Amino acid sequence: MAVVDTIIKKLEERFAPERLDVLDESHRHKGHAGARPGGETHFLVKITSAEFDGLTRIERHRLINDCLAEELAGPIHALNLRARTPFEDKDNS
Repeated sequence: MAVVDTIIKKLEERFAPERLDVLDESHRHKGHAGARPGGETHFLVKITSAEFDGLTRIERHRLINDCLAEELAGPIHALNLRARTPFEDKDNS
C-alpha cells in the first residue's frame, strides 16, 4: 500500500474526519535531508474533525503523530499539519 493510502486509512479510522486532504509534497524537497528518489517522504495533511474540539494545536498534532507513529519512524520524514474543528473550518473556508 502506498504511504499516502496508509495515512488516509489510519486518519479516517481514528478521527472520522469531515474533510481530509493528504498531499505528497516530496517533489518540493528533492535533494533535501530525508528525501528519497521514490518520494513519499514529505506530506501536507489537512484534516477537519470534531475530535479536535477543545484541543490546542499542539495537542491535535500530537494525536495525529501518535496515530502515524509507525510511518513517522519509517518512510515519512516530514508532516505539515493543518488540523481544524468543523467550526474553525467553516470560519476559514
